[in-house]
Amino acid sequence: MKVSGKTILVTGGGNGIGRELVLQLVNKGATVIAADMNLPFLEETRKLAGSCIIKQVDITNREAVLAFAAELEKDSMPIDGLINNAGIIQPFVKVNQLEFKDIERVMNVNFYGTLNMVKAFLPQLLKQKDAHIVNVSSMGGFLPVPGQAVYGAAKAAVKLFTEALYSELLNTAVKVSVVFPGAIGTNIAGNSGVSIQAPKDKTAAAIKTLSAAKAAEIIINGMESNQFRIIVGSDSRFMDILSRINPGFATRFIQKKMRSLLPN
Repeated sequence: MKVSGKTILVTGGGNGIGRELVLQLVNKGATVIAADMNLPFLEETRKLAGSCIIKQVDITNREAVLAFAAELEKDSMPIDGLINNAGIIQPFVKVNQLEFKDIERVMNVNFYGTLNMVKAFLPQLLKQKDAHIVNVSSMGGFLPVPGQAVYGAAKAAVKLFTEALYSELLNTAVKVSVVFPGAIGTNIAGNSGVSIQAPKDKTAAAIKTLSAAKAAEIIINGMESNQFRIIVGSDSRFMDILSRINPGFATRFIQKKMRSLLPN
């Protein structure tokens, strides 16, 4: 779906990849609705974009999301595109140390938040002649990362949910894409309320990140070319291939890379 002239809703639009998506979509001629929990961040995004609509909304609140969808339709602003970008990570601890409140929060934001948005807005999208849903999973959605077991489970749920949605909507005007970002230069830890200890070795410290602007560019290009799977970053592409060829080796490889981020 070409984004020019379309109305596109982006969750997590207050900063990081979400903000970059908003800015680049506006530059491409789209009408953009940026949704986020953090109103000051949204206001900064609107200032940078010059023209976008902002909405403070908690995507884990199903009633609020349904009311948001009804509000847009009532205001004669049904959307053509939905980018479910909002997400958080868990504390970098093993499952045995992970508290249930953190488990529920990560699942609620990453999976149920995405599910709520799709369920609320899919009726609108099905009425359009050309529409698109983009759900952001993660490299952690196909590859286990130590210290991020529940985050990975939530993102794996997003992956399979999106793939099933793709198959269900094949004979409709609604295209579907799933995104697998690798390491991106954003403040996702701070936004998740998570502190990450300094790496104990040079291996983890040497992990390269892709800029949020480049990640957003890849996602939008994938959306416009109707890609089913959008791989973001050379690390994600490499691990996607490796995990298919030898999943056991890939798991041990990423464990060695990331283990120093875990507390003893």
